[in-house]
Amino acid sequence: MSDPPEIIAAVDLGSNSFHMVVARTQGGNLAIIDRLREMVRLAGGLDENGNLDDEAQQRALDCLARFGQRLVDFHADNVRAVGTNTLRRARNRRDFLGDAERALGFPIEVVSGVEEARLVYLGAVHTLPPQRQRRLVVDIGGGSTELVIGEGVDPLALESLYMGCVGMSQQFFGDGRVTAKAMDAARMHARLELRPVKASFRSLGWSTAIGTSGTIRTVQEVLMQMRGDPYISKDGLNALIDSLVATGKIKKISLPGLPAERVPVFPGGVAILAEVFGTLRLESMTAAEGALREGILFDMLGRLSHEDARVRAVRDMERRYHVEGDQADRVQQTALTILDQVMESWSISSPLARQMLGWASRLHEIGLDIAHAQYHRHGAYLLEHADMPGFPRQEQKLLALLVRNHRRKISKAGIADLPSGWHQKCLALIVILRLAVLLNRTRAPASPPAFQVVPEAETLEIRFPPGWLSEHPLTRADLEREAAYLQSAGIALAFS
Repeated sequence: MSDPPEIIAAVDLGSNSFHMVVARTQGGNLAIIDRLREMVRLAGGLDENGNLDDEAQQRALDCLARFGQRLVDFHADNVRAVGTNTLRRARNRRDFLGDAERALGFPIEVVSGVEEARLVYLGAVHTLPPQRQRRLVVDIGGGSTELVIGEGVDPLALESLYMGCVGMSQQFFGDGRVTAKAMDAARMHARLELRPVKASFRSLGWSTAIGTSGTIRTVQEVLMQMRGDPYISKDGLNALIDSLVATGKIKKISLPGLPAERVPVFPGGVAILAEVFGTLRLESMTAAEGALREGILFDMLGRLSHEDARVRAVRDMERRYHVEGDQADRVQQTALTILDQVMESWSISSPLARQMLGWASRLHEIGLDIAHAQYHRHGAYLLEHADMPGFPRQEQKLLALLVRNHRRKISKAGIADLPSGWHQKCLALIVILRLAVLLNRTRAPASPPAFQVVPEAETLEIRFPPGWLSEHPLTRADLEREAAYLQSAGIALAFS
């Protein structure tokens, strides 16, 4: 008998539009059952100081409240909401996200540019016929442009550039005019942004070029109606640019297939696409239906079917930084043993808490590849700033905090940047990881003896077999020192 169907939803808080896609999953397949989209223009609300203005925030909150009505009966694990470039840039992101999560009713992740590119690629290739040849996938969003080369479902190169149709249109066509001079300036800006990736992408090569999201799909529709072209060509783009310049003013632009709501950001998007064609020497491109929101859905489906991209990212980090696998296994096993005994009392029974503890156990020594001194700090820096496909920024931050605090003095700096519901959970996971590392300090093949952990709100007692601590004075000394460290964090440690 097949598994019962589940309903999952993806919310994409883009720089230009917010999207929500609802799908039914069964037997490893997805069927889209609902879509919602609103033009929010979040990027247009960034002021000169990099803060989201009140008007843009209100547009976003009103939209998310409407999305939240559709999701009111969903389980938390079945909804994933992702913020992109504008939320990466907004200096007042933290305050806005609190209001946004209350409006939507679910947590919102702000993903890195590289993670956004990975999800875009995943969404594109899953909505195209299977193909073994290399594909170039291009996504022009409101605040950023993602470029990916991949084979099958595996990306080979991922880039995210800080240029999008909203920002480009504001910068070069903000006075409402579309002149040849402004178009040339916009294209030069795009050319310079593309320059650092030109050589590496050309050297990899590809067989077909695919475009995703609103700008590229709209360009294809306009060219279809203007010229009868079933794809985007270099000649078609040049003709489109000539038409925009001939019109002269944004408010006068009226092209078949161009929605009125997209007109204000269309010239900037076209300028970017023209330079993608020129820099990467493209002759043609076809638009795909799938993009970031579909990629989120397929990534969720992968997690449900045990094909989690985060697992691959952790394994890659283990290989890259030469983790001693046997020691990682021992620490992970001990940490999860402690977690099983304290998770109810400490309210850390969520699957994500278990995953994060396991991954931190496996990666806690990666800083040794840089230097032994302060290796916990080196490891935390790597985890916070490395590109780790599948991990949203908040999860990377949590992982880094666990590794940063697995030894020496506990620092609560950074914990406040996590969602409020994770403040105490993070501290609890830090305590568990510290004890797991301590109990495996000898790096002996044998596991620690069977022990019992008795948790209370602010206390923790570890009970070992009779006489074991007397036979292991180094462990006793370590536990005595650890008690002092934990006392400074407000936790009393006892052992016998």
